[in-house]
Amino acid sequence: MKSVKLLLILFVSGAFFNSCTIDDVIYEVPLEEVIAEYDLWYIDYHKTTGTGDIPFLSKAFTVSFLNGNMYANNNIADIGVTGNGLGIKVGNYTTYNGYLEAYHNQDGRYDFEVYQISANEIRIEDTYNNVSYYLIGYQRNNFDYDKLFYENIEYFLQEYVAWEKTSTSAAGAINPFDQENYLQFTPENNTTFYSSKDVFGTDIDVINWSFVGYYEVFDVQDYDDLKVLTLNYDNGDNEEFELSVSNDSTISLYHISSQTTYEFRGRGFIQYLKGNKSKPNVRNSGRKRTKIERKTKVRRHLK
Repeated sequence: MKSVKLLLILFVSGAFFNSCTIDDVIYEVPLEEVIAEYDLWYIDYHKTTGTGDIPFLSKAFTVSFLNGNMYANNNIADIGVTGNGLGIKVGNYTTYNGYLEAYHNQDGRYDFEVYQISANEIRIEDTYNNVSYYLIGYQRNNFDYDKLFYENIEYFLQEYVAWEKTSTSAAGAINPFDQENYLQFTPENNTTFYSSKDVFGTDIDVINWSFVGYYEVFDVQDYDDLKVLTLNYDNGDNEEFELSVSNDSTISLYHISSQTTYEFRGRGFIQYLKGNKSKPNVRNSGRKRTKIERKTKVRRHLK
């Protein structure tokens, strides 16, 4: 089996040298060892380069290469549980002549060159399709779930048919949003939302989505575990919240102007698969990751 060439640049300096010198050292590491070293490879999609697209990688949040089997987590909710953390089996792989050959059950075969960037980061390049993906390796017991949720919060919001308000804090001023009990964020794009005043416990299939608009998520300066969510209604109203994730089915929305905190629970989990149309709430197409460039806000207060 051919090996992956890892380029290590060493900067050597000392009392016997007047300046730094650079030595290029090539280490030969078997490719199978590189890709099987970690249980999970988080696809850092925002670093993706090139003009091409590999459908199963654009849909996945993590991919795994273990004993010839290839797995992927296409959902954020339930990650760490589905497939004992690996996700669903999506195909097979082999390493041959310096290449990673991936055989996806639906999308077919792809050949990648693999470059190790650091101890736990690799770049896989498909020169035929002109695209490179950057993967960060984790073991299942130390996976960075916070990074996954907050870097991809728009996709997490799309993974439930509806978000139902389950609690409203006693503190905070009365405001119109007190009357809205359901939110929905559609998978067709990353900007449309719906809301409803239907009573608690309404069947999600018959919710009357009486309000519509576009939403935007902002990063918060100096906070990795907090976002700002703005709801911009078609009627001209605007609401702004601090958004935090409690768990993989619950979010907290702190209404900044009224200082009211709402908790919403996801209902109707949508599983993103491919080639399986027999299960309810399964979507097989229509969603893939794109590069999201968020604006940044400064937190104006401390709760």
